[in-house]
Amino acid sequence: MFGRARQHSFTRPNAKGEYEIAEGIGASIFRVILDYYRVGVLHCPEGLSLAELREACDYLCINFDYSTVRCRDLRALLHELSNDGARRQFEAFLEELLVPAMVASAQEGERECHIVVLTDDDNVDWDHDNPPPMGEEHSQILYSTKLYRFFKFIENRDVAKALLKERGLKNIRIGIEGYPTCKEKVKRRPGGKSEVIYSYVQRPFIQLSWEKEEGKSRHVDFQCVRSRSVPNLIAVMGEGPMRAGATPTPQVDELDRLNGPAPPGLDQ
Repeated sequence: MFGRARQHSFTRPNAKGEYEIAEGIGASIFRVILDYYRVGVLHCPEGLSLAELREACDYLCINFDYSTVRCRDLRALLHELSNDGARRQFEAFLEELLVPAMVASAQEGERECHIVVLTDDDNVDWDHDNPPPMGEEHSQILYSTKLYRFFKFIENRDVAKALLKERGLKNIRIGIEGYPTCKEKVKRRPGGKSEVIYSYVQRPFIQLSWEKEEGKSRHVDFQCVRSRSVPNLIAVMGEGPMRAGATPTPQVDELDRLNGPAPPGLDQ
């Protein structure tokens, strides 16, 4: 807990060289942990949040599994154990399947990656002359029944998203979407134009980016901002005779109002 391997942990000395342990851990949870040091088992009473106990065990480097936890709420216990298993499983999927797909997109100059997960038995047969009109040709496709089953559960998708955030990735979206697999039929439209209708299957997808500010310019050139005040004023005056007593009210751009003097005729 105090070794160099945990240099990013919260166990750091204060100004006096003292270590403050278990800050933020409630008394009821800390009592369970003290019993663990005495008997070697975490007896979780009814009404105690198992998620909070799990967080405290992670902080104190206590092994949290069925051999150390005794709890009547089996649903909560199995949920936490499933999160552990899902995290280990997704780490393997990430290194073996997802990272190579991200690298392939990055080497093409892309700044994001859209990956569709199909089963091993899925067959994609597109008409090259009439591909699906949804941009699927820019998606990365992975054939993995195991990863498909993993993403079917919302809880697993939450675990995967949290792990990807820890790895520094941005704009992460994981869900289920329709993906065209094969041509179903062709409709003839008036004028001889044909429309291809595809058969869609519901499959998991993951979309993410490795850029901090996706789609945003890091440089602002104020000389490129066109003022709307003067051109609008000229346009109004050039449309024809104005009504008696009417005064043109030009629109003022926000940058003009903040950074420059107001146009003539406008009140400050």
